[in-house]
Amino acid sequence: MSQTNQVALFLMDGFEETEAITTLDILRRGKVAVTTISLTGKAWVTSKHGVTLQADTLFEDSKRDTFDMLVIPGGTLDYTEHAGLLDWARQHHQAGKQLAAICAAPAVFGKAGILQGKKAVCYPGIEPWLTGATLGSEIVVTDGNITTSRGPATAIFFAFRLLEILQGSQVAKEVGDDFMLPLIL
Repeated sequence: MSQTNQVALFLMDGFEETEAITTLDILRRGKVAVTTISLTGKAWVTSKHGVTLQADTLFEDSKRDTFDMLVIPGGTLDYTEHAGLLDWARQHHQAGKQLAAICAAPAVFGKAGILQGKKAVCYPGIEPWLTGATLGSEIVVTDGNITTSRGPATAIFFAFRLLEILQGSQVAKEVGDDFMLPLIL
């Protein structure tokens, strides 16, 4: 497995730690190069339940970097207020690159106006934010270049879907087997 795919995983105070850390862990096990990016202007970011992580870099220092996928964990709707993240999501979408969000974070895609005609899922109560989307009932949905998922309990399935998209089903199966997770891919 070569480490060729570049992923940006965004952190903001109030992020859902299960969604962020599970996704980070599974992707790195699959040899995906994941860069955690703080949207707060500081390296240390505190999760919804008081877990503090040090991001790899700050948004201001990474916004010119090239990534194959942008990933946004949920936990807070504050992500929707970050104009730079909204612009980056729009540009990424226009370039046909992969985007992924879980829990409350699909609201970013709704606010960015990139869910028009796309099937998407989110945490219950966030549906009004998914402007233009066709709401699904699955735990993880990939429609074109956009993957969305429901919440903390679905984080592992979300992470494995992203790994499959980035590294293929064989790598996802190998990591799943090592993880002792019975996957059907």
